[in-house]
Amino acid sequence: MIPRQLSLVFADSPKGGGSDARSDASEQRAFLLQKAKHKRTARTIACAADPGRLLEEVASEENLSSALLNVIRNKGAPGPDGQTVEEAQARAPVLIDDLRRALLTERYRPGPVRRVFIPKTGGGQRGLGIPNVVDRVAQQALLQVLEPIFEPTFHPSSHGFRPGRGAHTAVAEVKEHLQAGCRIVVDLDLEKFFDRVHHQRLLDRLGQKVADCRVVDLVRRMLKASVMMPDGEKIAVREGTPQGGPLSPILSNVVLDELDQELARRGLRFVRYA
Repeated sequence: MIPRQLSLVFADSPKGGGSDARSDASEQRAFLLQKAKHKRTARTIACAADPGRLLEEVASEENLSSALLNVIRNKGAPGPDGQTVEEAQARAPVLIDDLRRALLTERYRPGPVRRVFIPKTGGGQRGLGIPNVVDRVAQQALLQVLEPIFEPTFHPSSHGFRPGRGAHTAVAEVKEHLQAGCRIVVDLDLEKFFDRVHHQRLLDRLGQKVADCRVVDLVRRMLKASVMMPDGEKIAVREGTPQGGPLSPILSNVVLDELDQELARRGLRFVRYA
């Protein structure tokens, strides 16, 4: 069972300034690299001993610094607040300190997500959400903590949006199935999947492996962030996990793993790649 590929596209970010800007950027990048150098190889000792304190790992200075570095590397267009990744990098110490305190005191509230539309290969348009840079940092920090928890539990026939996996590993598994004698292929496309994710079902599945309810609530607030349409209108969100932010891919796999496990339980051979 081979779903059609869904391409995730980010808009280009604005170009940077002159030599002074490059000097400041180098200084701030050095600051971030210094802070992130103690990047964990697994969950921190404190959180391993007390899984109910997972939020402290998300909001650690090292994790947020590493997250901001990843957001800077990925570039991307500004969100509704207009801040560029270059501007975020220039104020890295303040951004990290403010975000850390907001997360730990549970005062953090994601800003609206800017909706843009890009043409789909087969016709029509796909809506992407572009969060503010600071919200991308928060999502990336959360991803870096959730991924080691969920990644080992995902079905091996799932290849989309996973580290070290992609089209090449999906094709390799398809070849294995063909060599094993499979001759009938069903091509399945989940229409508007990202737009229709049921929030409570997703949060319930997160809660099965995430003991810190503050982290589950943080994901809830991210899912509920309003959408700013191209004409400036703000739309309330009741379902879906918009494509465009760092967290959406792993959340989609958390939801779709239920399908993967059910297909496997029924003895079906499948390959899922999005």
